[in-house]
Amino acid sequence: MKIVIASDHRGYAIKGKILALIVELGHEAHDLGTDSADSVDYPDFAVKVARAISEKNADRGILICGTGMGMCITANKFPGVRACTCHDDLTAEMSRRHNDANVLCLSADLLGDRLVNRMVELWLKTEFEAGRHARRVEKITRIEAEPKS
Repeated sequence: MKIVIASDHRGYAIKGKILALIVELGHEAHDLGTDSADSVDYPDFAVKVARAISEKNADRGILICGTGMGMCITANKFPGVRACTCHDDLTAEMSRRHNDANVLCLSADLLGDRLVNRMVELWLKTEFEAGRHARRVEKITRIEAEPKS
């Protein structure tokens, strides 16, 4: 699977660890920035991952900022992106099973390394259940396609 990942300055350190884990798990990892712990604006990096997912240039994406929330809000502005801020194993798993989330948003400030590693691994290996959940995800896709007034 091709995974794109980006962070703001708050998520810079943890991003490097997640990149290594993605490769260790046998996936293709692409770092879309930031390249240092110098202060940056999270939307600039959320856009890079969200655009890659929306344009189908990657299978999944991971975004990291202080809380994960700003990245999530930004990423969900793009058609076809289903970004979820997850904070434990259950939310990571269910975001995939029921929502077919294709972008995982994480907090650099509120989660420890071991938990992040478990969540990333679980999120990458969990399949979408489809069934009744597919109908719901399809409704989201139709809502995205509605003309904006």
